[in-house]
Amino acid sequence: MAIEVKNISKRFANFAALDDVSLKFPAGELTALLGPSGCGKTTLLRIIAGLEQQDVGQVLLDGEDASDRHVRERQVGFVFQHYALFKHMNVFENIAFGLRVKPRNIRPSEAKIREKVKQLLELVQLDWLADRFPSQLSGGQRQRIALARALAVEPRVLLLDEPFGALDAKVRKELRRWLRRLHDDLQVTSIFVTHDQEEALEVADQVVLMNKGKVEQIGAPKEVYNHPASPFVYGFLGNVNLFRGRVHQGVLETAGVAFDAPEHAQAFDAEGTGFVRPHEIEVDRYATGAEGIVVQLRRAHAIGPLAQLELERDDNAEMIEAVITSERFAQLKLQDGETLVIRPKRVHVFVEK
Repeated sequence: MAIEVKNISKRFANFAALDDVSLKFPAGELTALLGPSGCGKTTLLRIIAGLEQQDVGQVLLDGEDASDRHVRERQVGFVFQHYALFKHMNVFENIAFGLRVKPRNIRPSEAKIREKVKQLLELVQLDWLADRFPSQLSGGQRQRIALARALAVEPRVLLLDEPFGALDAKVRKELRRWLRRLHDDLQVTSIFVTHDQEEALEVADQVVLMNKGKVEQIGAPKEVYNHPASPFVYGFLGNVNLFRGRVHQGVLETAGVAFDAPEHAQAFDAEGTGFVRPHEIEVDRYATGAEGIVVQLRRAHAIGPLAQLELERDDNAEMIEAVITSERFAQLKLQDGETLVIRPKRVHVFVEK
């Protein structure tokens, strides 16, 4: 099912949760709604589900206006952060619940319900837990059962609101890989709310970046990471170093160093900021006449394949974080306090408006 929202706005008292949001969610794809707390992503998900009513705008399901349809008529499945399993029912009955409460004329037979639940337990790889109760399961197991229960009614749309938010990092990583494989098998149109950028970039086909009730950027994970549309997107998608200065006719001057910014050839003495990710910085020992930005190494953290360096500029501007390979770190034999020179390999410049 293809989903589209047109000009959606929603206010809670004086707070604008959503401000004229229009989006398309392609059929069969997994879309991540990504952004900080309070940006409107959960409100948008609830409006699509029919759990919340927008003030203005339309929700279209396969091209038909579903704005006034009851949640039961929208054929959506939900998975929430805190599982929402029925504590007094075992795993089997939790998954069967949605099938048992269907109207009598469309309710499957008991044999078909049992067969369906068995298939779903095998799908989520937990068929050996059918007789257990939620309190006897781990967090990751409970979330997979919650997903099986959502799938039992064969939804045309699957909505997931921070589904792994309550789990520890290792389990989250395992479950998001599992979810991606499951989605590839089922091809159900899915919308996934998260504030974890790594989660969104790893799992989704399409990422929607939201901020203060508006959409900042839409695109494939690689596109939004490599070509951020705004300073907010650049800063939200991973660590970034800021080089503030003046942009004049396609050149950013900062800390006595000039960076090319050809996309701003028409700028004349404007305030600008260069964004550079830690892994996009070259690090060398300082030598007289060396080109680049002079810094002091304040702290190095070298465990595993990468070394993280905290660097302080001579002009007391923001600290700089650089990431180099552990081999390069060992080769340079760097010591805290020594003077280095750095050169950004790639700078993305934004001009203040």
